[in-house]
Amino acid sequence: MSPITLILIAIGLGLAGWLAGRARAWTFQKADPGARPVARPVYHAWYVALWIVLPLIVFIALWSVIAPQLVTQSVLASPAAANLPEFGFEREAWLAEARAVAQGNAPGVFNEGAEVLIAPYREAIGRYSVIGIVIALVIAFGGGAFAYLRVRPDFRARTRVERTVLAILLLASLVAILTTFGIFVSLVFETVRFFGMVSPVDFLFGTFWNPDPMSNPENPDGSRYGAIPLFWGTIFIGAIIAMIVAIPLGLMSAVYLTQYADRRLRSWVKPMLEILAGVPTVVYGYFAALTVAPAFRDAAVALGMTNASTESALAAGIVMGIMIIPFVSSMADDSIAAVPSAMRDGSLAMGATQSETIKRVLFPAALPGIVAGVMLAVSRAIGETMIVVMAASTAANLSANPFDRMTTVTVQIVKMLTGEGSFDHPTTLSAFALGFVLFLVTLALNIIALRVVKRFREAYE
Repeated sequence: MSPITLILIAIGLGLAGWLAGRARAWTFQKADPGARPVARPVYHAWYVALWIVLPLIVFIALWSVIAPQLVTQSVLASPAAANLPEFGFEREAWLAEARAVAQGNAPGVFNEGAEVLIAPYREAIGRYSVIGIVIALVIAFGGGAFAYLRVRPDFRARTRVERTVLAILLLASLVAILTTFGIFVSLVFETVRFFGMVSPVDFLFGTFWNPDPMSNPENPDGSRYGAIPLFWGTIFIGAIIAMIVAIPLGLMSAVYLTQYADRRLRSWVKPMLEILAGVPTVVYGYFAALTVAPAFRDAAVALGMTNASTESALAAGIVMGIMIIPFVSSMADDSIAAVPSAMRDGSLAMGATQSETIKRVLFPAALPGIVAGVMLAVSRAIGETMIVVMAASTAANLSANPFDRMTTVTVQIVKMLTGEGSFDHPTTLSAFALGFVLFLVTLALNIIALRVVKRFREAYE
């Protein structure tokens, strides 16, 4: 029985409980029309429905984890599993193939030995599906009966329902916090494992990055994991070149749209500018690799540079800057437009020109939103992967020449985690260490942005 079916059963039983609770509450009012019940019938209805649906949701979440294990254990205990391989990948492959056929997700098995496991799987799936439905019905009727019997004229159903909804909203608000905490804990755990194999000093301050021991057998130790070239490539491409493109163009477009463009032109230009944020990054990557990078290579050759390549940090950074222009422009546009018109009109009335008003009145007042937009753009740029892969290569070079090949932290994370690498090897674990450093950098940028926003918001509000 799939979880979707159980959820539909929970919704149906919850609706039935809602109608039963509402009908019971109405019978009290009909029996004594002069009495005023503590809660309206709709709150009694929701009280019964919540007592049915919420326990069922908890059970469905648990059963979706427990049931597959019970099915597998039942199959392994059957005589058909006697010829299964002892351990390893082949054993798991046989079980997976038989399970897929039994569930109707595959037409047949690849390994002939898995054929005999299909019937036990079907029998076990059917048996535990019935068990799951029976348990779900028992839970639903038990919770519904408990809530239904508590429906009385003096029962404060509204208070109970509102507290339950408040608890659900609190749990929803904690999802982001718990998710961030889980990411942090997982990164810390794997990073500690990596630093147990490689010195943190070599990792954080080393200038040589080549985790593949086969490509560099004469340097097999932890000095191969010097991440300075990756950090520099991330900063150089995402926080320097891209920001040189995105910040001026984004701010100037925001100033023009809010202060100079008429309403009709703004209604056309702003949505077209924001479309850039919805273009897939792979499209920007193709644009950088096929158009921008060859143009910069030809320019480098014209300047007399030898060994010019179509892969360069300059091409990736400029295209990345174009991609994040909407992040800067939209936040700056909204912040400038939110400045009270009295401040602008007062400056103009005092004899200031429009440019002086923009520089000395509107920009300082809108600075919190502008800084937030810039920090958002920086965070987006340093986390970009596809454009760097297609336009700047995966070579870890420590260079200040924008025409050289470079790579970033995110590109190396993808490279380390793709393939069949063991999670006990420092090459694979280095991806978690890189992710942990990137997490700390992004967190620091957010803290800086919040402090700047708080400081200037207090000054101008």
